Amino acid sequence: MDIQQTLNNKLLNQEFSTTDKDCESILTAHKMTARTYARTENAIAVLSDMKANISYLYYGGVAETLDIAPKNTEQTISSIWEEKIFKQIHPEDLIEKYAQELRFFHFLKKMPVEKRTDYYIANRIRMRNKDGKYFPVIHRMFYIASAPNGSIWLALCLYNLSATGEKADSRMIIDTSNGTGIEPDRLSEQNILTTREKEILSFIGEGKASKDIARLLCISINTVNRHRQNILEKLHAGNSIQAYQIAKELGLL
Repeated sequence: MDIQQTLNNKLLNQEFSTTDKDCESILTAHKMTARTYARTENAIAVLSDMKANISYLYYGGVAETLDIAPKNTEQTISSIWEEKIFKQIHPEDLIEKYAQELRFFHFLKKMPVEKRTDYYIANRIRMRNKDGKYFPVIHRMFYIASAPNGSIWLALCLYNLSATGEKADSRMIIDTSNGTGIEPDRLSEQNILTTREKEILSFIGEGKASKDIARLLCISINTVNRHRQNILEKLHAGNSIQAYQIAKELGLL
């Protein structure tokens, strides 16, 4: 399972109610926000709806420069993945973009719902035009709305041309309430997993069964299984192999 598929499963397999109130009015308001960014910043603005698996794209001047779409046009696609845009991103930067968004998802899932909109991720990527020339672009992503049950519902991605020499940490999470940035190393140090849980995950990655792990660590099988369950809950994983893959992608192992 690659990083994009892991992220895709995390976003689209969340539980959403079919009777959430005010969904349409909230969606309409955020569409207007995305449209405004495209027009005032000349940005490409992408509003993605995880509940419906739909994206709304609004194109400013950046889209024209990169030969993606004419300026001041709009498009709706039946996917949360804007593949037409992704094809223009340098392959190395695209992989890191997916990994960063997966880290961000796990970071926000541990946040109170009311605090999630305080954060966004920013990174500098390379995007090419039809002639193959790469331009430096600042990519920002906000998870701007959650469902009543806490599932992450709407994401807003913005693409702006970057000034020459301007830099943004490719793995930075920004807290807009105080202007601070959170480094990925700090995320790894926030005790997402305990030392014992990391040991057990490493053994799982080697294909060892619970009884073998228990013998190697001199603990009971029940203790191993309890740790395994805690790992699944912390990483929002469906099984131990998926948990191992997610931990590797998050840089926890």
